[in-house]
Amino acid sequence: MLTKFRTIILGAVAAIAFTTLGAGFSFAADIVGLITKTETNPFFVKMREGAQEKAKELGIELRTAAGKYDGDNDAQVAAIENLIAAGAKGFAIVPSDSTAIVPTIKKARDAGLKVIVLDTPLDPIDAADATFATDNFKAGQLIGQWAAKTLGDKAKSAKIVFLDLSPNQPTVDYLRDHGFMKGFGIEFKDLKHYGDEKDPRVCDHEISQGDQEKGRTAMENALQKCPDVNLVYTINEPAAAGAWEALKGAGKADGSVLIVSIDGGCPGVKNVKAGVIGATSQQYPHKMASMALEAIATGKIPPNTQGLQFFDTGAQLITAKPVDGVPSISVEEGLKLCWG
Repeated sequence: MLTKFRTIILGAVAAIAFTTLGAGFSFAADIVGLITKTETNPFFVKMREGAQEKAKELGIELRTAAGKYDGDNDAQVAAIENLIAAGAKGFAIVPSDSTAIVPTIKKARDAGLKVIVLDTPLDPIDAADATFATDNFKAGQLIGQWAAKTLGDKAKSAKIVFLDLSPNQPTVDYLRDHGFMKGFGIEFKDLKHYGDEKDPRVCDHEISQGDQEKGRTAMENALQKCPDVNLVYTINEPAAAGAWEALKGAGKADGSVLIVSIDGGCPGVKNVKAGVIGATSQQYPHKMASMALEAIATGKIPPNTQGLQFFDTGAQLITAKPVDGVPSISVEEGLKLCWG
């Protein structure tokens, strides 16, 4: 009986030892983060999808966070602090404030986290381990060139309204804005600041926050200052949709005002097809996020695109009315590549 009892005890101890040993050899999945400007913008929704798919493929744990609104730096700081505390391997971020977030990025890198910036480069750009982004200046330049050639002689006397992103003018904001100016033939003083141009064709700058409703309000305000507007540049397609609503309300949705934009989401491309937007530059958020998670998980970061300080994930002009000298793809092609 005693021998049998000892056998039972030894068996139980062995089972406990095996369980503990097994636990010692099971590793928790690496934690990788994705921090976007907001949760609801289709661009960031598609980015999150790309990250989720890649995380599942690689067997890593993805933690996502976002600001309550575009420009919410405090929420992004808190998200980074949480990832540091969780012992994350790294994270990808679309910064709401290209400059203000830099000290927190440095803190994360000092703690050993890999940081890859998406879409909106930091200022300075080398404050992150890498940047995967659309060439936002080129994206703006494409729609500027298209608008100038489409207007022809009228471009010389154009009245242009700019629906920009945010008062703090993050990198994505001023790069798109000034890329458009370059393409259209407008000189600017400081690449990192818009609003002080001397060209009489620049009629007004308004802030849209990249939002449709705020874009409508911004355009209504602009119409008070520029009733003879014939060209509208918008930071993104939701702002463009809002601008069109305001123009329609003012009786100007008759084709007399040209709208150009950037993003390439499915609603925006459909608006190109409908004639609401004349042309848009398409970018690829799914690709950005997928590449970033793989680079963080594997530690293999691709080199910057030649001549640039970041890896260019591409931009293509989409229009139903192509012009000579400006490369573009059709609306049908854009719909095959769109998101949202």
